[in-house]
Order: sequence, then structure tokens, then C-alpha cells
Amino acid sequence: MERGAERVWVWNTWVKAPILKGADLLICSACLPVVNPKLFEELSRGRTVLFACPEQENPTYYGKIASMIRSSRPRSITVVTVDGSPHCFALHASINEAEYILGERVDKEHYVVIDSTHLIKINPDAVRIARYLSIVQKLIEKIPEAVKELEKHSEEYKLLHSLKEPK
Repeated sequence: MERGAERVWVWNTWVKAPILKGADLLICSACLPVVNPKLFEELSRGRTVLFACPEQENPTYYGKIASMIRSSRPRSITVVTVDGSPHCFALHASINEAEYILGERVDKEHYVVIDSTHLIKINPDAVRIARYLSIVQKLIEKIPEAVKELEKHSEEYKLLHSLKEPK
């Protein structure tokens, strides 16, 4: 198997596994190959793929990513998830948390797939800010057009606003 063709689950992988040492890692939502197979194949080329599904797995395992970084020193980490998934957010947060736990910078990039079609890069600070709802509230008050953008992508939001207000 060529370098970068390995595909395993984060939680089933030993933190010192040889495939991790000095590797370019793609840590992605397990559903990414189904959401956009072509994009997944493109992103996984030349990388060791670690699948994760925060919906199925206990989020306390996210410290394992910090252990992988400390033990195996991957060259880079690219995190790709599905935009709008409340579960996938935890995967992005775990990479930022690994930096905090380790007390060192990690060569990393965050991306989300929007509406199953296109990929956009996310600033790591956006992930940090999303954890602080009071800051998000201030941003919405300052930029109310952001809610209009939400309406374009969120079926949950559209349904909620079609329902009658409770009495």
C-alpha cells in the first residue's frame, strides 16, 4: 500500500502507529466519502486518513489526538468535516485543544464541506469563537446578515421558522 493510502479510525489506531510518524494526516468525518466521494478522494491523496464520527464516539477520546501528535509527530494535520453538523464541530475543537494540551503549535488546517459540494478553509479562531455563544451573539447583533446566510444552508432553521409560535 502506497504511503498515504492508509485509512483507519482515530479511536482504533495506536498513538505510535508507524503510519502516523511524520505523516500528513487527514482527520475527517467518517461520512465524508459518502457526502462527496470525489472531494474525499482528492483530499486523501498522499495523506494518511483517520476517520472520526463524534456522533458515534465518546468525545472524551479527543485527548487521544494530542497523544498521537506527541507520540508520532505527524508533519501536518488537515481536518475536514461537514458544515452545520453539531457533532463534527467537536473534531475541529479537538485539534485546537491538542495545541492547548501540548503547549505547542501544530501544523494544521481546518475545512468544512458546505451543502455537500464545496470546501472552505476555516480560521482556527472561528472554531474557538464558536465555543463562546456570548461572542457569537455579539457577532449576530453586529452582522444580522449572518442569519440570512444560515437560512440558505440549514433545513432545521427553515423548518423552525415555518412553525407557529407557541401560545
